[in-house]
Amino acid sequence: MSAPRIGVLLSHVREEEKLLLRALSERGAEVVRLYDRQLVFDLTDERSWPRVDLVLDRCMAHSRGQVALRLFESAGVPTINRSQATAIADDKVLTTRLLAAAGIPTLRTLVAFDVESALAALERLGYPAVIKPVTGSWGRLLARVNSPTAARAVLQHKRSLGSFHHGVFYLQEYVDKPGRDVRVFVVGDRVVAASYRQADHWVTNVARGAVSHPCPVTPELADLALRAVQTIGLEIAGVDLVETADGLEVLEVNGGVEFKGLMRTTHIDVAGLIADYVLARAMRGASPAIALSR
Repeated sequence: MSAPRIGVLLSHVREEEKLLLRALSERGAEVVRLYDRQLVFDLTDERSWPRVDLVLDRCMAHSRGQVALRLFESAGVPTINRSQATAIADDKVLTTRLLAAAGIPTLRTLVAFDVESALAALERLGYPAVIKPVTGSWGRLLARVNSPTAARAVLQHKRSLGSFHHGVFYLQEYVDKPGRDVRVFVVGDRVVAASYRQADHWVTNVARGAVSHPCPVTPELADLALRAVQTIGLEIAGVDLVETADGLEVLEVNGGVEFKGLMRTTHIDVAGLIADYVLARAMRGASPAIALSR
């Protein structure tokens, strides 16, 4: 039986990608690097496309990645994560709505489409509050506002940027976190590990300077993370949780998730577990959610 050809959709080869490429190769896979800037799809001739058995999405450019995943899926090539799930995870509005509809605890969030209606919504939420972009990662373009005056300035600036996404105002209650949040890494039906992301700033992303520390995986934490991932439809994901007075609540569910910070807090071979899952899925074909041995 020939070695599975695993396409890895890439923008850049960061530390995580180096580990994943090595882990796949060490397990006998034929790895095909699919650099998003170099890909060309002849929409009238899929025979000219890269020949792969499965595509693992590690693309940093979400719009390019989304189109590429859809095209591969249209040709019958399974992808991890699937394009529909990544599209949901990239949309904070839809993610929050699906989590809430599934009864998964998440922060109170309002959406408005006009500066005045957004200000009225913020009065309902109370100050301070957080204004977030509806798409994006790494803690970028977040704003904590402490008053209507500050909120109006932020909202008007966003409106002036002109794009559709900046005209949808995602408004969330502010939680006075204990200087940290929790990143939970999920592969298939397994919570691999978790870490606290500690920072002096209220934004606790590693990309913004937070430091990772070990976090015990409790039954409550594992159950909440798995429910969130399954609700969104992801297979490999990072779930961000926040400790509130009412218990753990979900902040975000991320698809093409980095695990550099997590690796420093655990002895678990995260890249190896991902490679094992990817190869098992390639053997299975289009069926998701391969169980991993504990």
